[in-house]
Amino acid sequence: MRGVVGWVGQVIAWAVILFAVALIALAVAIPRLGGATPYTILTGSMQPHYPPGTLVVAQPVDPDRLKVGDVVTYQLHSGEAEVVTHRIVAVGRTLGGQLSFQTQGDANNAADDPWVMPIQIRGRLWYAVPYLGRLNVLFDGREHQWLVYTAAAGLGGYAVVMFLGAARDRTRSRAAKRKEGTTCGRHA
Repeated sequence: MRGVVGWVGQVIAWAVILFAVALIALAVAIPRLGGATPYTILTGSMQPHYPPGTLVVAQPVDPDRLKVGDVVTYQLHSGEAEVVTHRIVAVGRTLGGQLSFQTQGDANNAADDPWVMPIQIRGRLWYAVPYLGRLNVLFDGREHQWLVYTAAAGLGGYAVVMFLGAARDRTRSRAAKRKEGTTCGRHA
């Protein structure tokens, strides 16, 4: 019975570790490797597809490749940090011939005003993970880095403990087999 409980405990521990690694990969590692940026949906404007708390990862895109229906993250005011993630509902040109985009939240009744200029676009939606954005909001950039290092250290520490335990068990097993072998040899 003790062996089954230990085995179940290990399975649960590995499942938790794999889940944590997957969350970290989705929120931090994959966006960085892909040159993308994670953002969190804070309002209900993109419901039902992207409710508040959804982590959206936006990949840089050439504005000429954007089309109606694309979900983009853009700066509300060029050069400022505040961003919005909405769907493109129209593509047009200014009187000067510059490309521009009209956006709208999926849950909103009216399109956003003013139109968005290409310089404001931070990226097009690459993927989204419900609820993970809630964790993203809790930590700033430095805390994200600290969290990644802590998780890596914890996973590394757990791996070391597992390897040492396995080595100890192998050593005990070999010693028991040798002892059994010498004991059997005396009785023969």
